[in-house]
Amino acid sequence: MKIIGENIHIISPKVKEAVANRDKRFLQDMAVRQVEAGAWALDLNIGPQKKAGHEIMPWLVQTVQEVVDVPLSLDTTNLAAIEAGLRVVRQQAIINSTSAEEERLEKVPLVARQYNARLIALTMEKSGIPVSAEARVNIALEKLLPRAEEVGMPITDLLVDPLVLTVSGCQEFVPECIEAVRILQVAGDPPPGVNVGLSNVSNAVPHELRPLINRVYCVMLMGAGLDLMIADPLDARQNEFIRIVEQRDERTAVGRLLLALHDATATMDELTVDAVDLSDPEQAAIWKTVQILLNKVIYADSYLRV
Repeated sequence: MKIIGENIHIISPKVKEAVANRDKRFLQDMAVRQVEAGAWALDLNIGPQKKAGHEIMPWLVQTVQEVVDVPLSLDTTNLAAIEAGLRVVRQQAIINSTSAEEERLEKVPLVARQYNARLIALTMEKSGIPVSAEARVNIALEKLLPRAEEVGMPITDLLVDPLVLTVSGCQEFVPECIEAVRILQVAGDPPPGVNVGLSNVSNAVPHELRPLINRVYCVMLMGAGLDLMIADPLDARQNEFIRIVEQRDERTAVGRLLLALHDATATMDELTVDAVDLSDPEQAAIWKTVQILLNKVIYADSYLRV
């Protein structure tokens, strides 16, 4: 599983302050920590930055490139800022992102092709994000992939994002995203890559619950065939879950449970309670989390205590 580190994000007050003050040391430390923790690439999210984006993005790219040598994902709706950043990147970059909205789909893939960048493409139209997996995949098949082919972009440079939404308020979307990831594995020959923003699933959830929800959803998405995810590489327990799945490590009871969850998802089945030792608090918490992520039990902030 390739992780695109999410931690240089303008929504963080400390990152916002560091960008505003051009504090290279803070941002470089954040970049190094993520790469040392295993990030394959780094997402640089500067927000809309309508006025100064064309100056901020190349400065940030160069700042990060002074200390790490990994692909960079340029994350802003300001296309001029993205272009400015693309002019100074050393490795093949990722543009984050386009949607299927007409104006974005007209312009952004052309920029990706011009600069040989990979492109995250969201399964979202002007009308919004559909609930069903099939509807999201149809957006990819009918609009995103044809546009990439039209501009001459290799399909392997397209990263379709079927859009993770929060279990708090959009619970019915959560299992559908898993199915969309699964279907996209056969959406071409070769198929596009599939990427998600993992931590979106726990937005608006109490802080103490977020890591567990993210980790369990990660295992399920891996079972469906996910290629990449924008996530927190500093979450050591998340990284351990990934390692257990990738190395098929059955030495612990929790490891065996995670593999059972992964394998059930891979075969379009559901984890059954007989695979769980409910007397083990960690296994019980994983089981309860699976139930809310599959929309079997209505999410509440108190779900682990029920």
